[in-house]
Amino acid sequence: MSVFSHVEFDHHEQVVYGHDKASGLKAIIAIHNSNLGPALGGCRMWPYASDDEALRDVLRLSRGMTYKSALANLPLGGGKAVIIGDPHTGKSEALFQAMGGFVNSLGGRYITAADSGTGVAEMQIMAERTRHVSGAGQREAFDGGMRNGDPSPSTAYGVFIGIQAAVKQRLGRDDLYGLKVAIQGVGQVGFSLAKHLKDAGAELWVTDIVELNVRRAVEQLGARAVAQQDIFSLDVDVFAPCAMGGIINRQTLEALRAPIIAGAANNQLADAELAQELRRRECLYAPDYAINAGGIIDVCYERTGGSAAQLKAHIEGIGETLHLIFQRAELEGRSTVEIADRLAEERFRR
Repeated sequence: MSVFSHVEFDHHEQVVYGHDKASGLKAIIAIHNSNLGPALGGCRMWPYASDDEALRDVLRLSRGMTYKSALANLPLGGGKAVIIGDPHTGKSEALFQAMGGFVNSLGGRYITAADSGTGVAEMQIMAERTRHVSGAGQREAFDGGMRNGDPSPSTAYGVFIGIQAAVKQRLGRDDLYGLKVAIQGVGQVGFSLAKHLKDAGAELWVTDIVELNVRRAVEQLGARAVAQQDIFSLDVDVFAPCAMGGIINRQTLEALRAPIIAGAANNQLADAELAQELRRRECLYAPDYAINAGGIIDVCYERTGGSAAQLKAHIEGIGETLHLIFQRAELEGRSTVEIADRLAEERFRR
């Protein structure tokens, strides 16, 4: 399929394919928009069923990063990278050195970071070949200590702030004590989010394709484990998708009972038209690229040298952004996605 005629193309500035025979690297980098600054977005490694599936993912994700950076008031554009391969069995030092060289070939138009299937270790290897990588070094933590460059704690904290804003808007509550939350995916971000919610007094139900992740949440946080297919139909206050995208579709929508959808996953809606359906059902949806911006804010501050206190304050601004989106959507009778898109476009299309 031609990139230009792809349903997800959306006027991307640049789409580049990279291959390294020696290491087996097969990757795609997509730059959606760089009006506000260099395109920044994570490097995902996933065993895509086809090249077209990988292309579709990188196009959707890079577009989302443009909107995410704009809504978060960052001097960055939107981009993304995907590596076609199994993150459990296909990693090697040579592979990520080759990926670092691929990123470097774009001369700084794209800046990479960790994403699903990659982490700090992979970013450190890529940093041997390019300076256009974030998350490879040590950072100041919110509590005053030190942490590695993994941005997932900031992503989780931002989603937690966003859930507070959504609960205030939809349920009229200022606290989360006794709030019932179903979390789909309790990996790095999902587990950190679950901990924030537990500390705030929420009750948790969790599922994950990795049984060890579920067991950790049950044993350490007192969460209740449920089967993957049952997470949608629980009688809870908040459904928090924190795994892969496209999870809100025609089938799952019929099962969903939560009045709020607010989670960390990217591209949660399989179809953009579902945003209007959620509004008709009086289900408050926190647009994923607004609520999960904590990670990219973290990466931006790593590059600009901002303090941990400044970073935390910026992440907490996610709540104010969502409040604005919710209020405008209610006032104008439009979906939260339509309002969020408009706000972002006003910024990056100037």
